Amino acid sequence: MADFYQTLGISKNASQDEIKKAFRDLARRHHPDKNPGDKAAEEKFKEVSQAYETLSDPAKRTQYDEMSRLGAFGPGAGGFRPGTGQQGFDPSMFGQGGAQFDVGDLSDILGTLFGGGGGAGRGRRRGPERGDDLQVAVTISFDDSLHGATVRVPVEKPVACETCHGSGARPGTAPQVCPECQGRGMVARNQGPFALSQVCPRCQGQGTIVESPCPTCRGTGEAGPRGGPAGDLYVIVRVEEDELFERRGDELVLELPVTIAEAVLGASVRIPTPGGGKVSLKVPAGSHDGRTLRLRGKGAPKLKGGHGDLHVRLRVEVPEKLTKEQRLLFEKLAATLPDPRFDMLG
Repeated sequence: MADFYQTLGISKNASQDEIKKAFRDLARRHHPDKNPGDKAAEEKFKEVSQAYETLSDPAKRTQYDEMSRLGAFGPGAGGFRPGTGQQGFDPSMFGQGGAQFDVGDLSDILGTLFGGGGGAGRGRRRGPERGDDLQVAVTISFDDSLHGATVRVPVEKPVACETCHGSGARPGTAPQVCPECQGRGMVARNQGPFALSQVCPRCQGQGTIVESPCPTCRGTGEAGPRGGPAGDLYVIVRVEEDELFERRGDELVLELPVTIAEAVLGASVRIPTPGGGKVSLKVPAGSHDGRTLRLRGKGAPKLKGGHGDLHVRLRVEVPEKLTKEQRLLFEKLAATLPDPRFDMLG
């Protein structure tokens, strides 16, 4: 397993602000929406998300640091598969004396870290748990992406049941301590020299049971299990394409058509800028098709202040049809121009 600190590129004594900043930078860089079809970026995004989920939670971080200190994620620890409970775990990595080690305890810690599906990792979560995260996408205009906007985000999220106030139990009753595991959420099973723990089959690791479920929510209660807070809402912002400007980070690109005469002789032309403004641009004499001119500070706003640049790419327009007078003028001009293939042909 990768070192979560190395994954985020931070030190082991990094503060929560440093962890959050590192995650935001990496998540922005490797987000699937920014790297469509890039499997490597998608995997990296998953890795940094897993690392952040663990290290941003003080309790999980403490558990992770302790397991790292014990060598659970180092060489020789590959027998453990996150999310599968104790199956495949090799207690010998803690040295001799494994007979006195309760594998269920370790499985519980790792299950808490990695969200084990149906194994022992779900045991002993008797306290409030954070609810699931939600994700919603919104689309904004190109101009709004440059100047900012306030938009309403349609989202449906679970809230505490008004009938049972989140307990999951019928009004007048309350969840009871599970009689089989006595509230531990785990039951012990002796397997040879080891004392293995597994999720209590009666309460499914919750430590409590609801004998009379709430008739309104049928025992589901609220956003976060057992009175926990709601999860986070992630808003994915998509930007509509603009007819004139192409955005590349803080830089903008504008393709500007010019006539042959303007490209040859040079000219001062008016061009649009983001937001509906207009500025004058000097086209140097002798400009060729595809030449790019830069207007400093006329691009997209930067996060830390200021603006990027506007790059104007010239597109020399060649007329498809000529009047008789235009043809005569071009023929006279052509007669005065040197052959551009003279050196090529010898």
